[in-house]
Amino acid sequence: MPTALITGITGQDGSYLAELLLHKGYEVAGLVRRTSTGNTARIDHLLDQVALIPGDVTDPGSLYEAVISTRPDEVYHLAAQSFVGASWSQPVATTAITGTSAAHLLEAVRRHAPGARYYQASSSEMFGVARRSPQDEHTPFHPRSPYGIAKVYAHTMTVHYREAYGLHASCGICFNHESPRRGVEFVTRKISRGVAAISRGRAKELALGNLDARRDWGWAPDYVEAMWRMLQQDAPDDYVLATGHTHSVRDFVGLAFARAGLHWEDCVRVDRRFFRPAEIHELTGDASKARARLGWEPTVGFEELVARMVDADLGVLAGA
Repeated sequence: MPTALITGITGQDGSYLAELLLHKGYEVAGLVRRTSTGNTARIDHLLDQVALIPGDVTDPGSLYEAVISTRPDEVYHLAAQSFVGASWSQPVATTAITGTSAAHLLEAVRRHAPGARYYQASSSEMFGVARRSPQDEHTPFHPRSPYGIAKVYAHTMTVHYREAYGLHASCGICFNHESPRRGVEFVTRKISRGVAAISRGRAKELALGNLDARRDWGWAPDYVEAMWRMLQQDAPDDYVLATGHTHSVRDFVGLAFARAGLHWEDCVRVDRRFFRPAEIHELTGDASKARARLGWEPTVGFEELVARMVDADLGVLAGA
């Protein structure tokens, strides 16, 4: 029975990945911060099936101990300070959590589990002001946030360990991927939760930032399936994961409010406080390589994604 170690197991992607790996017969261990032990809502239904290891990705000793104790066949590095907006006010913490943690974990794997296969969660935010569209594995990086910069460091370090030490280390350059498990600080979940609150009479308006920003949004469980497929390949490599279709925040808002029978123009207020110091106006991914080599295809379209998120939050408030 193969063993997988997941950092960030309590997050959106980590929880879906843990479910997937358990279904495939893996033993699953997850690194969790001591302060996160009370925040396991996304994996509460899995607690009797996974081994949780206390630790911190910014502490090299934690990572060494996690690798030594689990001797994993596969390592998935998903932990990050993943909210781009917060990276502007916490650039140093974001660098440590999202960036240099990858170097520590890669070194732990190199020293104590060199035969393990390693996955690095890279991000479309690395492209930033992209020189061409859509973006693929050869598009130059030009990040526009501390988060994007940290992800470039982690991505490049992963490539370095693959080329210098021969580790089976792959990077998934994931474009935006969402679900009802998305954190409430992210704009998609902020919208779906705001729609539910207004629909249930618990709020009157929703304040948002730039409605014209355009992103390539996909369904999170599809993306963790691709992560697993990468580590089943004979040779490690890097893959863009995206739908190839972009939509604006305004598009998301319109569909979300319509799902609840509301007119968004009556409920949404644009607040300049939510604009970023350096905006990325549009990101679109070209996942041709993942389709050809991994046999991967997104299964949930944009309208269905929005509907699922709104329905889930409406259901939460209905039962509250």
